[in-house]
Amino acid sequence: MTSRPLLEFGYVARAHGIRGEIAIRTFDAASEALDVVERLSVRTRAGEERVLRIEDVRPTPKENIVALEGVDTREAAEALVGAAVFAYREDLEPPQEGEFFQGDLVGLTAVDEAGQALGTVEEIWNTGEVPNLVIRSAGQAELIVPFADEFVPSVDLPQGKIVIRPLDYEDER
Repeated sequence: MTSRPLLEFGYVARAHGIRGEIAIRTFDAASEALDVVERLSVRTRAGEERVLRIEDVRPTPKENIVALEGVDTREAAEALVGAAVFAYREDLEPPQEGEFFQGDLVGLTAVDEAGQALGTVEEIWNTGEVPNLVIRSAGQAELIVPFADEFVPSVDLPQGKIVIRPLDYEDER
């Protein structure tokens, strides 16, 4: 699996104010991507892709308020609501050994320790101390797995595979 040049890291949650600012929610609340990049790519719900330069970022507890070059009116900002937000990999420091960009985990084939396919990592939810991988497969129950060593013994990005040790709900009864 080759590295993609763009990493999805959030979405445009809403327009903010009358001067064209937008509120971006990152998948990882601790993400520093907006602090280090000067540009981002957005893909609107209609499929339009645009590269936009960042003029200003103001963090708030739930989201970042962002001013983008060329987005100067509320109407222009509203047109971006719901858009996926991407950073260019080349604009980011590479992750340390044993660390991963969350965007690289999406799309991996999830298998159990015996190599049995469980589905595909389709989303990452950051709702607690560690991110949760959302694994889906047609005809199977959705799996929600904490991204922690106890439940994810290995990640093999070049092979496009992640080994999952699912929670055993039977043991909890």
